[in-house]
Amino acid sequence: MLEIRPNCELCDVDLPANSTQARICSYECTYCADCVEQVLFNVCPTCGGGLVPRPIRPQRSWRAELNLGLANHPAGTKRRYSRFTREDIDQHVARIKDIPPEQR
Repeated sequence: MLEIRPNCELCDVDLPANSTQARICSYECTYCADCVEQVLFNVCPTCGGGLVPRPIRPQRSWRAELNLGLANHPAGTKRRYSRFTREDIDQHVARIKDIPPEQR
């Protein structure tokens, strides 16, 4: 199950569980759409993979017998931040941004 991190790991903007602006990589690194498009150019600063829209977890369990939804599995509250400097990120992105994610 996705952790659903609460913030962009680059600019620290809030990304609530129902945000359509959240983007994640296959390791769940989380960034806002603005950072992905304007700074990262669809390159995860950590793994180098692509970033896709984060799924939105339903507010409630639509199948009561399964106990799903945010009410039963709330979003994470621990804010995360990239461990890399902006300079390092810019160099990493420049090196691989022109390689399609499926070929990285």
